[in-house]
Amino acid sequence: MPSLIDLRRRVRAVKNTQQITKAMKMVAASKLRRAQERMTAARPYAQQLQRVLGSVASRVDSSIHPLLVAREIGSDSRTLVIVVSGDKGLCGSFNTNLLKAASAFILGSAQKCALGLVGRKGRDYFGRRGFDVAFEEVGIFQRLSYADAQRIAQTAMNVFIKGEVDRVVLVYNEFKSVISQRAVVQQLLPIASADVDSAAAASKAEAAAHLAQIDYLYEPSPQEIFNQLLPRYVEVQVYRALLESNAAFFAAQMTAMDTATKNSAEMIGSLTLYMNKVRQAAITREIIEVVSGAQAL
Repeated sequence: MPSLIDLRRRVRAVKNTQQITKAMKMVAASKLRRAQERMTAARPYAQQLQRVLGSVASRVDSSIHPLLVAREIGSDSRTLVIVVSGDKGLCGSFNTNLLKAASAFILGSAQKCALGLVGRKGRDYFGRRGFDVAFEEVGIFQRLSYADAQRIAQTAMNVFIKGEVDRVVLVYNEFKSVISQRAVVQQLLPIASADVDSAAAASKAEAAAHLAQIDYLYEPSPQEIFNQLLPRYVEVQVYRALLESNAAFFAAQMTAMDTATKNSAEMIGSLTLYMNKVRQAAITREIIEVVSGAQAL
């Protein structure tokens, strides 16, 4: 049976931990609000650009731009898998679910995979297991900017255009709600007409059917238009994935810290009750010893 001193130390340690988890929850909630605002502002632009380019790309020869060229995928093909994980832990199953989804895709793929690792947790996980790592980006979520997405997107476009990889896949956590995140595996390159957002396409089926009857006149040439729009499209999709992952991380961390705070309160209650029982038993034992000694005299 632990002594009263040991029990008091345990209660004090749990209370200190509770203060930390409560503070982390408040910080995560504050950062979540800002991250969610940035993500919400970027979503409509990214989705509309995705729909427009998907529609336009279906009406032109795919050879007009190297980012549109779909290559035959075989056992000798190479895929670049960009995994967007978190830089920190204490966020529940946020990183675990993402790394499981990425691992399942890599191990289930018949092609050779090179990895682009964004986030410290993904780098540590795949680095220890000997995977082929093409590039790493660590610490960008402290001050996330569009320039970070441009750098990652440019690296992906360069290796794809040079023929070093035959496709590029993006794996990230999509923010659904404060208590829900979903691991997404999305093809980034080559850009195809099928890259229309499924949810948006379903909700606008009638508009899409009408759009299918429309043809386009290009000014300047389609080549010049795609030279400008397609790299921007890739950058925007990467930036959106980073924003989604950032917001999902803070939501997962806030939820995890809230649960930890509640669990610590329950633990403090249980320890306090047990400590009171031990103290009462000690008092009762001392009274019995005094009474027994008095009777002996």
